[in-house]
Amino acid sequence: MSIRKKGKHYYSSSQAEIMEVLTDYSQSVKYIAEHFKNAKCECGTSQFKLLLDDTAGAATRICTKCGNEHAIGDSSNYVDEAELEECECPCGSEIFEITVGVSLYHDTEDVKWIYIGCRCPQCDLTACYGDWKNEYEDYKKLLKLV
Repeated sequence: MSIRKKGKHYYSSSQAEIMEVLTDYSQSVKYIAEHFKNAKCECGTSQFKLLLDDTAGAATRICTKCGNEHAIGDSSNYVDEAELEECECPCGSEIFEITVGVSLYHDTEDVKWIYIGCRCPQCDLTACYGDWKNEYEDYKKLLKLV
């Protein structure tokens, strides 16, 4: 199955397709996502609960298998000031596959904007759940922190 649109939502069959949805969404923000990283826990799981505050620029993921909480990107620098809220799919599920995308400043490796994309394994809804300006100096290092 490929990405399909139903109403105002996108649906996909795999985590790999989150990247396409983030690319499409980022075009509307005008900062095109160019580099991506799928979230995966050290225990091997790729399903998480997601908490975020895109005003403060912070997000964390909680592993559904081992329960460990991981700051996404440089969120550990901002999580103390954030009012993190647990994300929920319109279907009611709180479990997601997560992919992070970044847009860069022209001719640099410096991050301009970050996107948190999610896919609900229960209903396949795929969307950008949060995005914000990010001033990280090396996108490769930032994506390693996903």
